Amino acid sequence: MTCPETPRVPSQRTPAGLCAMPLVLRAVVCPGLTVPVAARLRYDSSEPYAVYLDNHTDLHEPITWMFARDLLAAGVDAWAGLGDVSVYPGTGASPQTLFIALGGENGTVVLRAEAAAVRTFLAATERMVPSGTERLHVDLDGLLFQLLDDRPPDPGR
Repeated sequence: MTCPETPRVPSQRTPAGLCAMPLVLRAVVCPGLTVPVAARLRYDSSEPYAVYLDNHTDLHEPITWMFARDLLAAGVDAWAGLGDVSVYPGTGASPQTLFIALGGENGTVVLRAEAAAVRTFLAATERMVPSGTERLHVDLDGLLFQLLDDRPPDPGR
């Protein structure tokens, strides 16, 4: 994992506010059959509410999913998410497993991850932006400028 707080990685290799963890996920094809998928979890403190999951398939560019950091964190302990993304822990013989279900127009894929790796990633994001302080890291003026087509507000109004 590359994060500014990780002592094994020199700080000049990872810009401040960025965190990434490579993973090998397992796509669940059917009970007992999985296929490895190279992936990466990413976090950027300038977008404090979001995490990114890059799935490296046979395409030139990875397939990237963006979803709430809170969703990923909640899914470590209990079923979380409705709609396109759900995260839930393994049970029974696989409590060390975390499942991430990604749905789209062409169907749903269920990815299996090591729960410990996801917890490590989430801990690194917490060191960067503690839960509950995300609003302090959002550039509201910048977002408003984007919504207004990057035009600064008219002072005469």
